[in-house]
Amino acid sequence: MKKTDIIEIVKIPEKVQIVIDGNIVKIKGPKGETQKTIGHPKVSMKKEGNDVKLEMKNPTSYERAIVYALKSHLNNLIHGSINGYVYTLKVCSGHFPMTAKVEGEKLVVSNFLGEKIPRRANVLKGVSVKVQGDQISVEGINLGDVSQTAANIEIATRILNRDRRRFQDGIFITSKAGAPI
Repeated sequence: MKKTDIIEIVKIPEKVQIVIDGNIVKIKGPKGETQKTIGHPKVSMKKEGNDVKLEMKNPTSYERAIVYALKSHLNNLIHGSINGYVYTLKVCSGHFPMTAKVEGEKLVVSNFLGEKIPRRANVLKGVSVKVQGDQISVEGINLGDVSQTAANIEIATRILNRDRRRFQDGIFITSKAGAPI
C-alpha cells in the first residue's frame, strides 16, 4: 500500500476563538474557556483563518488513527465551549438511605450500605456538580473532565464481595447530554 500525506481540517465556528501554542490548544467560547495539551511529534497543527489544519507526512495506519483522534479532541473542545456537557446520575439506595453532598472539590456519600466512614469522589477542576434529591448533575465544557468526574462518582459507590443481584445500591450514570455522536 502506498503511503500518502494526510491533511485534516477542523472548522472553527464564529463564536469560538482558538489559540495554538505548540501542543497547547486554548479555546474560548460562549460557555467558557478551556485548554488542553494535545499533539503528536509527527503531526503539525496550524491555525489558518477559520480552520485548524492537522497534517502528517507519510503516516502509517496507526499514525492516521492518531490524526483522527486529535481531530476528535478538537471537535469535542469546540462543541463543549459552545454547548457544554451534562451527565446525569441517579442515587439508588435500597438498603440504607444514603446522602450525597458536595464539599469543596469532593462529592461525599454518607451512610452507603450503613458504612460509618463516608465515601468521597474527586470533582475535577472546571466541573460543577449539583445534587437535587436523588439526581446528581455533572456539568462542564471539557468532555474528558465531565466524564471522568461522573466515573469517579460511580466508582466511589462500587460494591465488592456482595451479590450484585441483591445489593443494587449505588450511584449510576443515567444520561449523557451534549456528548457528540
